[in-house]
Amino acid sequence: MAADEEMIDANGALEVPNHQLPPPSTAPPTLPPPSSPPPGSSAQNPPGPSTSSQEVSEALGTSGGFISAVDENADTIALPEASRHAQILQEEAVRQMELRRRMRAEVVPTQDADVRSTLRLLKEPVTLFGEREMERRTRLRKLLAEMDDDEKLEKLGGAEPEEVDMVEIRKEKFYTEGSPQLKAARMQIAHWSLEKAMDRINASKRKRESPDEDEMSERKEAAETAKGVVNKSSEIGDDRPITACAFSPGGQQLATAALSGLLKLWTVPDCQKIITIKAHADRVTGLAWYPDEVGPGESEDAPVLVTGGVDNTARLWSASGKQLRTMVGHTDRLGRVAVHPMGRHLGTASFDQTWRLWDLETGDCLLEQEGHSRSVYTVAFQGDGALAASGGLDAIGRLWDLRSGNSVMVLEGHVKGILSMDFSPNGYQLVSGSEDHTAKVWDLRKRKALYTLPGHTSLVSQVRYEPCDGYYLLTAGYDNTAKLWSSHDFKLITTLAGHEGRVIGADISPSGSGLIATVSADRTIKLWASGLL
Repeated sequence: MAADEEMIDANGALEVPNHQLPPPSTAPPTLPPPSSPPPGSSAQNPPGPSTSSQEVSEALGTSGGFISAVDENADTIALPEASRHAQILQEEAVRQMELRRRMRAEVVPTQDADVRSTLRLLKEPVTLFGEREMERRTRLRKLLAEMDDDEKLEKLGGAEPEEVDMVEIRKEKFYTEGSPQLKAARMQIAHWSLEKAMDRINASKRKRESPDEDEMSERKEAAETAKGVVNKSSEIGDDRPITACAFSPGGQQLATAALSGLLKLWTVPDCQKIITIKAHADRVTGLAWYPDEVGPGESEDAPVLVTGGVDNTARLWSASGKQLRTMVGHTDRLGRVAVHPMGRHLGTASFDQTWRLWDLETGDCLLEQEGHSRSVYTVAFQGDGALAASGGLDAIGRLWDLRSGNSVMVLEGHVKGILSMDFSPNGYQLVSGSEDHTAKVWDLRKRKALYTLPGHTSLVSQVRYEPCDGYYLLTAGYDNTAKLWSSHDFKLITTLAGHEGRVIGADISPSGSGLIATVSADRTIKLWASGLL
């Protein structure tokens, strides 16, 4: 075979000839079967002009192993749904990675005043509700990273962010004018709370100075009594999970509320049902008794209980089951409710990110207090009546001075929402329970968290101080248990185990008997007391 003829080597590789290939319209040449090259012939192409692969494919067609063209009428095979979803996720991951790379490369001001000025130039909100300095700076960095150079030049006018002139930021408090009724309520609370605070301080001094009083011995005795707490009774309380329970001011009755919307009163300690009230059409989320000063008295229509529900309302009830008043104003479901110890006002927490103060005599809303960036779940009043605490799903607690309306302390430390709060009888300690499985004890004098109780393996749904002396405190959680802790050294005293479902509510009797009530998603009410009683 001549050297200038087409050849295929032993491996099937095509040897490209030097002469001009026939035009594409001509039929492809017939190739001989593979054979060894004859003696004297070279396996390499002879020198001369080379031919492109495209020309070879056009000449040989599919017989040479090439596809000369794609058939336009061929069916297109779509990617499977899973592959398409994976492709979208990959594209989004690449986009986010590129955005983070650009954010790291962006130069942003370090002074908050410069950050605000740059945001103003970009015609973006200077600040968002609940936003802090570092969050504001991160938001600016992301905005700049998402812009191209032309857009930056157009909006910033050629000035780099760090070159924006400083703008003086005036830090001042803003007040919203309140009603005359709110002013009168603040004055009443101020006078009443000052007297109560003086009585509490004088009683503490007498107890400390008296040679007959030994506080440490009393604490040890209370801890030993609490250590012997056992289950005394268990009763099916409702057809649906029970969400709240509370002892009456004298400890003679127990009130329970459930997802069924029913409010029930029970005798203590034999746990016999007294009355059933259809309090709300749907779930009851909060329950509170009137304080001692405004007990039921002689009249059956005297107010004794307040409930809150998912219908955005709070309702006032008499002991006979008569609805006395409905507080309407919240725009979303309610959380916990609490009656001020003076007995004239009600606090309600709501998912509309506010808590409100109501006049129970008229049903009017005196105060709509903002301050949380997410839903407000719980509210509690100090025993003196001067302070209120609110806890939200933003993991922030706030302490409010009811006499002036100021937020006097921010409780930061929880990493998830705060579900329950309670003040100690000593007036300067506060406990909070959270979704982060912990309870924290706060010292209001030191303005910081005093101790963290990490005793539950699920969220802490309820916290309560022993209402007489505050020598121990109670926590209940979704791990089906309730626990008693010493308020002195915060050691675990005992665990109350017996429920088969999440423990949603708990309370300690104010009568001094040491009786404890817990209610659960297993629809039962359990009463606990020391075995020595």
